[in-house]
Amino acid sequence: MFIGAFVTYLRVERGCSPHTLKAYETDLRLYAEYLANVDDALQLVDSDADLVRCWVAELMDKGCAVSSVCRKLSSLRAFFSYMKAAGHIAANPVDGVRAPKKRKLLPSFVKEEDVEELYDVTLLGDDFLTIRNKAIISAFYELGLRLSELCGLNVSDVDFIEKQVKVRGKRNKERIIPFGENLKNAFVEYLKFRADVALIGEDAFFVSSRGRRISVSQVYCMVRKQLARVTSVKRKSPHTLRHTFATVMLNNGAELGVVKELLGHEKLATTEIYTHVTFEELKKVYRKAHPRA
Repeated sequence: MFIGAFVTYLRVERGCSPHTLKAYETDLRLYAEYLANVDDALQLVDSDADLVRCWVAELMDKGCAVSSVCRKLSSLRAFFSYMKAAGHIAANPVDGVRAPKKRKLLPSFVKEEDVEELYDVTLLGDDFLTIRNKAIISAFYELGLRLSELCGLNVSDVDFIEKQVKVRGKRNKERIIPFGENLKNAFVEYLKFRADVALIGEDAFFVSSRGRRISVSQVYCMVRKQLARVTSVKRKSPHTLRHTFATVMLNNGAELGVVKELLGHEKLATTEIYTHVTFEELKKVYRKAHPRA
């Protein structure tokens, strides 16, 4: 009962995506199963810090990744904050529990010359799929979009006069991202083909060959396939192109606060990870170029 009410709250009040809702519900039901295994009489409202710590310890013993454990703990923290606000419990039992430390990994990004090779060699052609894929790659690289944001774009979101895109990000927060002449040309060329493919009444900007809004899995697989042709980075995904956008912006003099707004980050600390990426690149250049490095 409590879990269902919490998921409804997240959907209606917080505007969370279906993917996020499923993750929260899965984590909470897993914790509820743990409580039942400890004692049939235990309910979610009976939770305390010790029970939560024991659950975390059990997850770690089973080989659960630190990132997964932290996410589950975050789900519990949000759930019990909701329960406290609703008056079902007096205190949040997760407040006294420390999450296991995660090893911070620097974001993967594609070198600028590899992206140019993608345009010059791979994305050549005059058929619908090639033109559409070029527009999608360009949108990720030049706008720094999340995968869900790109798939959620509508035709009305793209303003060709002002050369800007209205994007709905996490929790339905909107932001405006400007774009340049190159992306405008890629979009205009794509829309000529889209007109013959899209079904009547379809609002989606990017559509599949069947004329409907393109799916997250279709875009992910396409981007992964295209990046594999030009780069050897371990993680090849739309988010890698988003990382590339941020890295390129900082490398070319953009202020951190500006990049934060373009990416739609809530906290500056989230964006600061890219300064570490650019510094690591500087160290590589130094070691390679300086005779006494």
